[in-house]
Amino acid sequence: MSSGHGRTATRPHGAWWRVLGLAAHLSAGAAVPACSGAGQGAAVAVEEAADSADQLMINLTSYLTNQGVRQAYLEADTAYVYEARGQTELKNIRVTFYTINGVSTSVLTAREGTYTLRTGEMEARRDVVVVRTDGARLTTSVLRYDQSRNQVSSDRPYVYDAPDRHVEGESFVSDPSFSNITTQRPRGTGGRFTLPGQ
Repeated sequence: MSSGHGRTATRPHGAWWRVLGLAAHLSAGAAVPACSGAGQGAAVAVEEAADSADQLMINLTSYLTNQGVRQAYLEADTAYVYEARGQTELKNIRVTFYTINGVSTSVLTAREGTYTLRTGEMEARRDVVVVRTDGARLTTSVLRYDQSRNQVSSDRPYVYDAPDRHVEGESFVSDPSFSNITTQRPRGTGGRFTLPGQ
């Protein structure tokens, strides 16, 4: 993550201030403390997060980059930063994905998710929707974004709707533009029913 902005509070002072240059804390590949919360689940209840987070950030915005190339733009209503775990819990997420030339390809929205600093991976959960610029739409319950591979995937059932097809499957792996999809047990209707990359 880089070039992030947001309003933040850090315990124990509880003061609010503007955060500029969030890259120092959330950039991919940055050194972070060893994870000490391995036994805790990825999803953190709002009440628990508010009590135990190292930082609370409101209206977070940040570019996700890999070797200086912008891959995505992350927005979240609320972010709970856990420094020891090297994770940030996000609420009400919107991620815009880009080509290497800076052209927007798709937009992901979800009600919550987790960004792991050490690996540059993000997991989006609850009402996950990805809409391509041509209007094609994918819905699922969980979607993972691997920043180093610039790849999205899910091991949960999904539905993919485009003007010429309706596809359902049990899992998939794809690039963020969904131009090259590998899927398990697809079924669908419309057109020739051929998924890109199959």
